[in-house]
Amino acid sequence: MTVAPRCASCLKLFLRIIATVMDRGPASAIGWLFEWQQGAPDRLIPRWLFLRALGAIYFSAFFSLVFQIRGLVGPEGILPASHYLQAIEQSLGHWQRVWFAPTLLWFWSGPVMLSALCWAGMLASLLLVLNLWPRGMLFICFVCFLSFVSAAQDFSGYQSDGMLLEAGFIAIFFAPPGFRPGVGHLHPASRASLFLLQWEWFRIYFESGAVKLLSGDPEWRHFTAMDEYYQNGPLPTWVGWYVQHLPHWFHAGTVYATLALELGLVCMLFLPRRWGIVCFFIVTPWQAGVILTANYTFLNYLVLAMGVLLLDDRFVLDVMPEKCRVRLTTGISRPETPPTPELRTWKENSRRYWRLLMFFASAVMLTWIFYVTTVELVWMFVRLPLPASPVGALEPFRIANRYGLFAVMTRGRYEIEFQGSADGQTWVAYPFRYKPQELNEPPRIYAPYQPRFDWNLWFASLGSWREYPIVPNTEVLLLSNDKDVLALFAGNPFSQEPPHQVRAVLWQYWFTTMSEKRATGRWWRRQLLGPYAPTLERGPDGSIKVVEWPTVEPKE
Repeated sequence: MTVAPRCASCLKLFLRIIATVMDRGPASAIGWLFEWQQGAPDRLIPRWLFLRALGAIYFSAFFSLVFQIRGLVGPEGILPASHYLQAIEQSLGHWQRVWFAPTLLWFWSGPVMLSALCWAGMLASLLLVLNLWPRGMLFICFVCFLSFVSAAQDFSGYQSDGMLLEAGFIAIFFAPPGFRPGVGHLHPASRASLFLLQWEWFRIYFESGAVKLLSGDPEWRHFTAMDEYYQNGPLPTWVGWYVQHLPHWFHAGTVYATLALELGLVCMLFLPRRWGIVCFFIVTPWQAGVILTANYTFLNYLVLAMGVLLLDDRFVLDVMPEKCRVRLTTGISRPETPPTPELRTWKENSRRYWRLLMFFASAVMLTWIFYVTTVELVWMFVRLPLPASPVGALEPFRIANRYGLFAVMTRGRYEIEFQGSADGQTWVAYPFRYKPQELNEPPRIYAPYQPRFDWNLWFASLGSWREYPIVPNTEVLLLSNDKDVLALFAGNPFSQEPPHQVRAVLWQYWFTTMSEKRATGRWWRRQLLGPYAPTLERGPDGSIKVVEWPTVEPKE
């Protein structure tokens, strides 16, 4: 027997085994969990709504990258992806490096490829919103976004990126097959994929509440965590300015409500149907309030979208207009056409084998994700001797994550400002697009747009420039008027000729009081703390030298 027939025989046997498992009927736990024929027939409309929202969120993520990606990780960017991948290549083998950094940028990391990732992701996300081949579009979105995240280094270290990748990957198995599936009445979502999306939604809340108490931060224990939260967050909003000035009892009540919601109310997910609906009407206005008072990019929109999966078709149809209800009811209740008892063609056989392979892939991957996420949740409280290799194997793909937002509250708002000078005496600031800078400009609302450069500078301001190379790297590139990096700013005060020197200084910012704003019209007041990073100068020969070393080290 040759190798090819032997492999074909093994594959046929393997598929027959899977088919046997699937044909064991409703009593089969595996089939009940992972087979769409035994899926959740009462979640068709929530699934349709969630997938449209997920497409819009993916679009916002790729849309924001179009204007930033070259300045962030391009060949002339702050943290070039090519340099990062070369360093990995030198230390790991071929397959190890691909697993460590799963990205299409291994083929090419030039500007065209970076832009192609963004445009391909935007196109796929739009087609997902239009409900055209949702599984294929979800796969393209996932691969493109993972390709950026895996090579973006400090610019992708956010929990929101992991949330989107995890939800996006599970959604590939959650979405209906076909090019134009409608609400997918012939292909209900598998119960395992539905549960894992709900499980991610639950973990985002519950683990965030748990870390607040496990961290030992006195701000949460003393109910003072929200007193300056709206001022000290990464990118405040004008609504947050007004909420900040509410009395202490309001902020203390918000702390209590946050802990109650994250540690208690979200457990309604595991109660009967009516409790899930009640939970939806609690968390939805809560997330809307967070969106208005803080710019956490697409994070809150994603959590909001996953909350729709708490509902079912019966509830959604009850609150829908009569015309929409009739159309949807007709589509959902349409009976499936039984297969004709004719001889199977090779196309029918190939479709059947493809369905069996998808069933097997779904069972393996969703079980794997559930194990990893459950282990990580358990390890938050007690380090049981559970197998860790499955956890480490999935880590590079960011599809099974541990979450924990605001474990320790920031005590003070610091802002890094880049300044250039032609003579070393007069300094001119580079204007930011999104960060607080001008005292009379109100903080804006722009989520779900994600300005990764401005966002990372907030993290850098809480540490040392040695820990955040993005600051000195930006200084170096500003000395040559690098166009990709300058695109991250709102303008270039040295458009005629590059500056002779560049420095990064540190300010501390506070919201003004109500009386100060009425008198001066200013939203902010600030105090200069001193140089944050080395002041750099470019010599006539193009060499870079340090003119002055920083004098301050910020504290959280």
